Amino acid sequence: MHTTPAGTERTTPLDHCAPPPRQHPRPDGKDHYTISEVVAFTGLTAHTLRWYERIGLMPHVDRSHTGQRRYTNRDLDWLDFVTKLRLTGMPVADMVRYAELVREGESTYGERQALLESTRRDVLGRIAELRGTLAVLDKKIGFYEQGAAAH
Repeated sequence: MHTTPAGTERTTPLDHCAPPPRQHPRPDGKDHYTISEVVAFTGLTAHTLRWYERIGLMPHVDRSHTGQRRYTNRDLDWLDFVTKLRLTGMPVADMVRYAELVREGESTYGERQALLESTRRDVLGRIAELRGTLAVLDKKIGFYEQGAAAH
């Protein structure tokens, strides 16, 4: 994840229609979470979390002395990123490949970048399709508004 240094000017306009950034519900100073707490924080199901671990999408999740999963803030950050990748429509196989590349280290930066750039192109294509669809809807809505005003 990259952060923007203080004093750096924005290169993209601020989206005033966007909701405010979500405040993370994690308690300050805490770095171990149960699966039920992670479910509450992320909105993912326990089944999904276990599946992510099973297919290699999640890094190794620590266990307590009783065998319960103990997620860390780093795990939650990763899950937030994975959730964003899911929203892009990235295939699960590509997400798993990306996770493998992350575990392999810095030598895989180029391949990771290529995967993300490919996904970005797909997202931009879908955005263009949705804009076209939105234009059709707006046209139809305008038609009905004019028809209602005439009556």
